Amino acid sequence: MGLFHLRKRLFHTGSHIRSVKTTSHRLRYGLAILVFFAIIVPACSDLIVGGPDPVDNVAEIEAAWRITKSVYPYFQFKGINWESLHPLYRVRAEQSSGDEIFVVLFDLLAELKDGHVGLRTKGGYYVQAYQPPRSVRDRFAFDPLVVRKYFDRELKLAGEKRIEYERMSSNLGYIRLSTFTSGSWILEFDAVLSYLRGTDGLILDVRNNGGGSDHTTDVVVSRFIDAPLPRAPGFVNGQLQSRQPLQPGGGFRYAHRVVVLINGVCFSATEGFVEMMKQIATVTVLGDTTGGGSGAPEYFSLPSGREIRISTKDFRRYDGEPIEWNGVPPHIRVVQTETDARSGRDRQLEQAIAVLK
Repeated sequence: MGLFHLRKRLFHTGSHIRSVKTTSHRLRYGLAILVFFAIIVPACSDLIVGGPDPVDNVAEIEAAWRITKSVYPYFQFKGINWESLHPLYRVRAEQSSGDEIFVVLFDLLAELKDGHVGLRTKGGYYVQAYQPPRSVRDRFAFDPLVVRKYFDRELKLAGEKRIEYERMSSNLGYIRLSTFTSGSWILEFDAVLSYLRGTDGLILDVRNNGGGSDHTTDVVVSRFIDAPLPRAPGFVNGQLQSRQPLQPGGGFRYAHRVVVLINGVCFSATEGFVEMMKQIATVTVLGDTTGGGSGAPEYFSLPSGREIRISTKDFRRYDGEPIEWNGVPPHIRVVQTETDARSGRDRQLEQAIAVLK
């Protein structure tokens, strides 16, 4: 089956395509749009789906099922009977031809209902198989342009524009970290914190931060502790990981009160960061529960050259509950909606200011 017919199947799903709960129509629509661009850029082989080389569709689905079975940590927690899904998807693979296998793989991975899981084509395009409900809910509830209305001066930028910061008129400091991706950019955090050292309190805004590297989050957390901080438990293949406590870092510790702002789009490494910050006596976490995903995903190759992205670790909160699905709740829950953002109001930021005052 060619790309045109696959595009038709993505728009007009029939009996061969099972519906995926939670934003399934959005996911399939997005996938269809990506396939459409593959059609109008014919020079880019395998931009979205497989290239001209023939692919053994059964071997493709067998490899994806087997790899997932060997590394995925949440089958029992989520009540997923992975064995029972095997014959269903093998039959679908046997009945598929050409590019149809992309949809079969997508549906198989969507069974995990895991925001870290997805499929990457040989052309390098990544398609997420599931979007956590809280992330969908809060996606447009935060607007950095609205945040700027609460300042009487322009926000400064640092860390390759990943850090925004400034003093507020009430002598409170504000730092927004838009990501925790790895890189030397985070080393500029020390200078930013030093600039705000004389403030009476600090707002650390990680809303809509989708995560990144634990090494990056460690740099930030280490600036707010004055003694080693034990880490929350984590499991690999059911075995408890041995993890060294986080040591204090930087030239000084910010000792005034801190409010960390969170929402449902906070995900992955950001959730581990929030959970660690919650253990610090001077820190109050405010906003809404994070998205719920902390599986340390890795890429695995399939026979066709495509790759699947699968969670491999089970990181927990300090109370022993999985971060996956549960997320990290705030100390103080303040709801912020898309309607609030459109009207130019940030209720979570307002409450953070009130707490620090």
